Amino acid sequence: MSPEIIRLIVASTFDTLYMVAVSAAVGTLIGLPLGVFLATSRRGELLAAPLANAVVGVVVNALRSTPFIILTVSIIPFTRLIAGTSIGTTAAIVPLTVAATPFIARLVEGSVREVDPGLIEAARAMGASPLQILAKVLVPEALPGIVLGLTLAIVSLIGFSAIVGVVGGGGLGDLGIRYGYQRFMPDVMAAVVIVLIILVQGIQSLGDILSKRLNKRIRHG
Repeated sequence: MSPEIIRLIVASTFDTLYMVAVSAAVGTLIGLPLGVFLATSRRGELLAAPLANAVVGVVVNALRSTPFIILTVSIIPFTRLIAGTSIGTTAAIVPLTVAATPFIARLVEGSVREVDPGLIEAARAMGASPLQILAKVLVPEALPGIVLGLTLAIVSLIGFSAIVGVVGGGGLGDLGIRYGYQRFMPDVMAAVVIVLIILVQGIQSLGDILSKRLNKRIRHG
């Protein structure tokens, strides 16, 4: 493999990390509170707002049910509006974020719903307000599960970031398609796959370790 190809693989790896990091960060900023809201806003729940819950739920489900490649193509005008272009790594962040946000929201919702309802009742009995219960009971108790959910979301984003290479999104996916597929260079394709596997394994391992540590801290704290 030539030095030029190695340089391209390194550059593409950093492009992929850039896309995934920014979209995961923005998706978490939006998806985390959205997920907490979905988990606590049904009728009779902590922040009861059943109509808003239903509306948000429909939007989240609609975005989640759309295949990523179709979502990417269908929101090209929105991508151009936000990024000024529909091609390149920065533009790819837009569909990645749109795909990540509802996914993260549902993962967070599931983690929050797994918290023992008895803890909420105990906090209510002690006079805690809904916001205090959210901040001091629900979110801290759900944190290990949330971390695992975010890890899953980031791993999924790595896969999605490879898919945006089909539409000129840059990164490892774009490199694999342009060189590995279109120029018939199987060594480049193999290198791309290996790098993606390493990234996924590394992120999954870090997420597992962090979740276990948080879980131990909660159990012993």
